Amino acid sequence: MISMFEQFITFVGNSYPTYKSIYAMIGTVFTIMLFYKKFYKYMGIFVTRKFKPAKRNHKYAILIPARNEESVIANLLDSIHKQDYDMSLVTIFVVADNCTDKTAEIARKCGAVCYERFDEEHKTKGYALQFLLDRIEEDYGRMSFEGYFIFDSDNLLKEDYISRMNDSFDAGCDLITSYRNTKNFSENWIASTYALHWLRSIRNNHRPRSVLRLATNIQGTGFLFTSEIVRDGWKYTSLTEDRALTADAVAQGYQITYNDAAVFYDEQPVSLKIALRQRLRWSRGHLEAFVETGPYLFLNIFFGKLLVKTKWKRETKRKPEKWTVKEVLLAILESIRHRFASFDTLMQLTPFEIINIVRWLLISFFIYGCACYIQGIDSLPLVTTGTWLGKIVRTFVNPILQVDSGWSALWAGFLLTLFRRLFFRIADYLENILTAVYLFIIEHKRMIRIPLRKKILFCLTWPTFDIIGRYTKYIAVFKKVSWKTIPHQSKVTIEDLRQDAVKQN
Repeated sequence: MISMFEQFITFVGNSYPTYKSIYAMIGTVFTIMLFYKKFYKYMGIFVTRKFKPAKRNHKYAILIPARNEESVIANLLDSIHKQDYDMSLVTIFVVADNCTDKTAEIARKCGAVCYERFDEEHKTKGYALQFLLDRIEEDYGRMSFEGYFIFDSDNLLKEDYISRMNDSFDAGCDLITSYRNTKNFSENWIASTYALHWLRSIRNNHRPRSVLRLATNIQGTGFLFTSEIVRDGWKYTSLTEDRALTADAVAQGYQITYNDAAVFYDEQPVSLKIALRQRLRWSRGHLEAFVETGPYLFLNIFFGKLLVKTKWKRETKRKPEKWTVKEVLLAILESIRHRFASFDTLMQLTPFEIINIVRWLLISFFIYGCACYIQGIDSLPLVTTGTWLGKIVRTFVNPILQVDSGWSALWAGFLLTLFRRLFFRIADYLENILTAVYLFIIEHKRMIRIPLRKKILFCLTWPTFDIIGRYTKYIAVFKKVSWKTIPHQSKVTIEDLRQDAVKQN
């Protein structure tokens, strides 16, 4: 039995040079595919899309799914009623979804049209929105509104939020997301990691994509879309309906833009248990969105708008021979835009973390260990120069490993690979702290007041957001995940945030 196992290890170990080349080739391909995102980071520092004041006010509906949100929903509705927009054009709808508290009663007292839903089998936010839009169709007609906003019950809107979003809608934009600020940023380190994540998304994703007229990603709440998207109802009922909506909208040819002037505030989790539960749901939903929509986005890259009945096709009625030269050129540019937007969205959905950990475990860990069993470890430095931290450490100390072939070399190879992986992650962790420093500097005017000592702490704890995200993706591959509510308890009002801004300035 041992002899057979040794033969197997020898066979696998001898193939290491081939698999090492494959590993490097995959890494090179991924680097090339994602290299364009570096330009996003630089663009996000300096530019974002801006909109001229709207020529007319449009008619909107606001959709608010709520489950046991009696503590916060009144504050959201109050911030909506204080908008500087013509509120006769805005109707507020709340779906009290499986509520056991006074959410529905409070919503009605605050002037919202409230429907109550009780369905223990279908619990996701997507199902609540589907139910709400079906009731709107019955009582009002979905197309009686030009656009729909979606907010969570814990949100608060700056007084000109709807006006600024109306500027984008009036400019012809079909889906618009907005500036996601955090009302409990300084509550604890867990809330701060979420807050910094949303700000990073704004700088690295929303701003550059809006300028390039591509498609940024919808992130759960604080967005507006044209009623055309829900002409036939709401169909996004997965664990992460925002990911599904983003992917499907891009596949159908819609642009998803961003309005930097439209600011709303969100409440972030403060419990590690709740945060882990939420991140696991995000990870599972992310994987499901990739499986469901990834193939369509992939085909769009090559076939473009020939493949699906897109918005562009519906608007372009005339035969190609009747087009002007200008229209042909615009059609070509739109095709290029749509194909790249499909590629870009596919890159967001592709679970690179899963692919990378599989190839690392298989090649860098297991097959490399088998190679060490055959060849031993001959004068190999413990620390490589693969990172900036490695270069620093090697200037001071760098033990050389020497292990004869056999079982000791096998285990030494495994441990060496694990050590180098950990060393790489530590360097990545330390480097990521600089991202938090950058965000605190560049976004300081829009943040609530945070003491310096807390800013320092939040910079040090910020990298845990990506660490948690990475490992919840690993778990999500194997674990069935169900929808569970995120409790909201923050008593912060829009007046509190306004006063904080005045004191800060």
